[in-house]
Amino acid sequence: MEALHGIINVINGYLYYPILIIMLLGVGLYFTFKTKNVQLSQFGETWRVLREAPDKEGGVSSFQALMVSTASRVGTGNIVGVSSALCLGGYGAVFWMWIVAIIGGASAFIESTLAQVYKKRDDEGNSYGGPAYYIEAGLKSRPLAIIFAISLITCYAVGFNMLAAFNIQSSFAGYSFYDENVTPWIIGAILAILTAVTILGGGRRIIKITEKVVPFMGVIYVIASLIMIITNITAIPSIFGKIFSDAFNFKAIFGGLAGSSMIQGVKRGLYSNEAGIGSAPNAAAAADVSHPAKQGLVQMFSVFLDTIIICTATAFMGLSSGVEPVAELNGAPYIQEALSTLFGNFGYYFISISLVLFGFSTLVGNLYYVDSNIAYINKKVPTKNFQNIYRIICAILIFIGAGQDIGFVWDLSDLLMGVMAFINLPCILVLGGIATKCLFDYTKQRKAGQNPVFVAKEIGMDDSKLDYWK
Repeated sequence: MEALHGIINVINGYLYYPILIIMLLGVGLYFTFKTKNVQLSQFGETWRVLREAPDKEGGVSSFQALMVSTASRVGTGNIVGVSSALCLGGYGAVFWMWIVAIIGGASAFIESTLAQVYKKRDDEGNSYGGPAYYIEAGLKSRPLAIIFAISLITCYAVGFNMLAAFNIQSSFAGYSFYDENVTPWIIGAILAILTAVTILGGGRRIIKITEKVVPFMGVIYVIASLIMIITNITAIPSIFGKIFSDAFNFKAIFGGLAGSSMIQGVKRGLYSNEAGIGSAPNAAAAADVSHPAKQGLVQMFSVFLDTIIICTATAFMGLSSGVEPVAELNGAPYIQEALSTLFGNFGYYFISISLVLFGFSTLVGNLYYVDSNIAYINKKVPTKNFQNIYRIICAILIFIGAGQDIGFVWDLSDLLMGVMAFINLPCILVLGGIATKCLFDYTKQRKAGQNPVFVAKEIGMDDSKLDYWK
């Protein structure tokens, strides 16, 4: 495992800097310009779209699709990921997380709009799709689409779910009953069993569960953060000062690049909001909407919700406490220590409960994406026996992840996530013109007082080459 970890570290060093840093910021800035700053110019429109009912009875609404993607985005990364970024990268990591989210919002719009344009219709009239589908249809390359689907399956079923399981169990490390040789495996077994029971109920059940759990846990967590921040409001100006001064301390950044605020902020921001890596489009394609741009706007909002709201709440909750983020407190312990300054022992319990709720929704939401991409590779929904077998394997990986080393699970996830982004970003760069045309077609109809309806020929596409929008 040490040798494997060493290899992963070397690859990550090259993958994130300079390759992914340039790709993420470059593609995001390009689409920000091409869409005329869609992140801000269409923010108000997003709220209206979120309130819309699905186009047909029993269909998946924009809000439900948002909750599935948010179930994956809003997870342990919002607590442990932010804590890790602060403890290993310093105050400036918060700034770089904001940058990834703000610029990445444009990339999120493009990839989710493309997923809608190229989505498929099943026998019951429901829609499905994702990056694998727009890569095959738009770029005429099924081999590349299969490679992407495999990278997603590996990232979510192995990397992200092992990491989520570890992060959940790590929040119990401060309790007297915790035995590092036994407790992680017990918690891992409980998580594996609960996840298996849930995912064996199928994708629709996953949607219903996440629709109820995600808003509840998000609101409670943000309220607790606000109480902490308001109590320590006098510390906020100095925190902003440290965030910006540390973010632009280029001597420190380039002196220790791998652990710098820039790299830690980019990694943890990307892990948390997933903008541009090609995950959310799998949920976006399932929404029943009259125009592809609607779901692009909704998924763009998910990035804002995840990073600008929830990750920032976590960062300021920790930094306002007076507890300095240091490597020794890396992970859940830092946020638990910070919260305990106001809430005492309840702070530890609250973070443990939050991580269980956030983490469980992540485990479940992640496997919804895995389902979609296995079906793509197989060209149809696999047999029930096959589904049960691979879901049991996914549950076993959750059990294994809970007992691993913190550095290994984070670095493995970074590698697998980076591979997804490395494939998806160039693909949406090539196909992005279609999504941009969709946006302008949408805004044109809205200005005319219409409920936008997508007609492929209006943006210069041949609808005979599309499946759902014929």
